[in-house]
Amino acid sequence: MSGFKVLQPGLLTLIQDAGRFGHHRIGLTTGGPLDALAFKWANRLVDNPMNSTLLEVSIGGLVLEAEIDTNIVLAGAEMPLKINGIEQDRWHAHKVKAGDRIEVGFSSQGARAYLAVCGGFQVEHSFSSSATVTREGIGGISGEKLQQGDYLKCQPRSDQKAYRLPEQHRPDYFDDITLRVITGYQQHAFSDYQKRLFFSSEYKVTDRADRMGYRLEGPEVKPSFDGILSEGICHGAIQIPADGQPIVLLNDRQTIGGYPKIGSMIALDTARMAQLLPGSRISFEEITIDDAHNLHCLAHVLFERTKPEQVD
Repeated sequence: MSGFKVLQPGLLTLIQDAGRFGHHRIGLTTGGPLDALAFKWANRLVDNPMNSTLLEVSIGGLVLEAEIDTNIVLAGAEMPLKINGIEQDRWHAHKVKAGDRIEVGFSSQGARAYLAVCGGFQVEHSFSSSATVTREGIGGISGEKLQQGDYLKCQPRSDQKAYRLPEQHRPDYFDDITLRVITGYQQHAFSDYQKRLFFSSEYKVTDRADRMGYRLEGPEVKPSFDGILSEGICHGAIQIPADGQPIVLLNDRQTIGGYPKIGSMIALDTARMAQLLPGSRISFEEITIDDAHNLHCLAHVLFERTKPEQVD
């Protein structure tokens, strides 16, 4: 089996599939793509199953050399894609052949892009998934981010179709966004004033924003108590530590924690937040769990009904 040689790994490039589910009981977190929509489009545009393994490229700087004839696509943040020095359209499948040089430049908008290959990268699974979680040293290649000299195996292109997503259907990655939150059972630990403060304030993304969680900076929110017994933590949970500065927990979060939680951000919006760079501004909007279900169903229907254009 042939594949791609890593000439430059970029700032943070990780092997990911849809995530590692069903293992919280032994302390293993989910991992998987921070922006699930861009992940799904990348696989769909090269006619892959939705759980196929690809590369999550954070910020940019990735350079690969093909040793195989196949199709590739780059979806997500606005990182320039070049094949043999010629810039190519993103959200568009391209043929590459052995000897081609693939470069993913640095982002001008957004933080994560997803590079998929026809058939997916062939990576051995750990606990039912190829998703890399560096904190746990699991998944990917030896549980680490991509390194110079790594080799990414894949199958040669067969008869799989290739597609492009028309520009009107491509997401925008804004720096100033409002994110939707469902308040949880611990909301009663926060007074009405503290909740109004949280939902009416603007917060800045700090440089302590990573795959575990986004630490924010803004008006302090104070619960009526400092901590709780450690309990399971869901994706998108918004913890309020002692300094009153919110932390939104993401894919590589710890599986249990003891900070009070004012609520949980919906998955559609954790994906939007994960595309923000430090310094971006966000605010929060409270919605009901019924609203969240409706938004999720509508997003699923929109994805299924949006038809990409087939390319040669």
